Amino acid sequence: MAVRTKAARGLLATAAIALALTTAACTSKAADSGAGSGETGDLASVNVALVPGGSHPYFQPWAAAGEAAVEEFGLGSTVFNETAEWDQAKQNEVLNSLAAQGVNAFGIFGVSPTDINTTFKMLKDQGFAVGSIASCPAGDVNEADFCLSTDTEVAAYKAAVAAIEAMGGKGNLVHLTGNNVDSNTQRRIAGVEKAVEETGGAVTLLSTVTDIDVDLGTAQKAVADLLAAKGSEINGFVSTAYNPAVASASAVKESGLPIKVVAIDDDAVILDGIADGSVSATVVQNPTGQAFVGSWVLAQLQTKACTVKDPGVIVDSGSFVVTTDNLETYTDEQNAESDTIMDLFKNDLLDCK
Repeated sequence: MAVRTKAARGLLATAAIALALTTAACTSKAADSGAGSGETGDLASVNVALVPGGSHPYFQPWAAAGEAAVEEFGLGSTVFNETAEWDQAKQNEVLNSLAAQGVNAFGIFGVSPTDINTTFKMLKDQGFAVGSIASCPAGDVNEADFCLSTDTEVAAYKAAVAAIEAMGGKGNLVHLTGNNVDSNTQRRIAGVEKAVEETGGAVTLLSTVTDIDVDLGTAQKAVADLLAAKGSEINGFVSTAYNPAVASASAVKESGLPIKVVAIDDDAVILDGIADGSVSATVVQNPTGQAFVGSWVLAQLQTKACTVKDPGVIVDSGSFVVTTDNLETYTDEQNAESDTIMDLFKNDLLDCK
């Protein structure tokens, strides 16, 4: 876990995905049920919205995490809304609608890293607590109260190191990732390139394939084309976007080619591949911790029980290499990191009454 201040801001949004609607709401609980450091306000008065830029498997744990935050801390409610269709104007409409319905604290994955600060400021000017969750605005300014997100360059570096180790430290590596114009993708590319450079030429980055996280079909076609054209030359795949990870895990297993696969996140296809040996490793993030801890922080800020010492502070929510060794226990690592982040906010990042 790392904390960065305004001078080092750069975690951004991941690639756009297709439309779906999933909502989850929670009922109230007594405000003192979550008593602890800084919890002096009426947390039952806080209604938190967790709002991704659109539908994507990565965000599904946010719904349950919001429910858990209501139960644990006595928040008024949480709602999970992923109906923005990866359109910033539509996301703004969703946020305005939620505010009109009584939501007064927002955890947001912004669609447009370059424009989301305008949205954050709009909500802040109305008196709402705002957190940038799972992504941070482009540039050096974050108008949200805080950003809690994966350091994507670090996560990609970990994935590439794991892939290189699985390849025996030499050979040709292919990087599969998301939207090329997304700065998050550029950070992932930098992380993979760093790991390759550290091999001193023993590993060649054969290709970096971008713009294939739009949907699973796009990723499957790209991987199939790669295997048909260069399958015999490829020694390893490292995927730093969700759909390419699933596509490469399935395609390599079906092909029977001796290609090592390192993925991202914990789709069932990937975890099954680790169990049967067709996937060497994956790097999981911490979406549950982002939503759970983020909801608590938002509640402290909205009740005025606490303020952020360094407004806009960036906190790495963690990334974890999963292999057969910790396949059954990696969630313990995620939970432990979430506890550490909670303590960091309580003891170091917030000023509480």
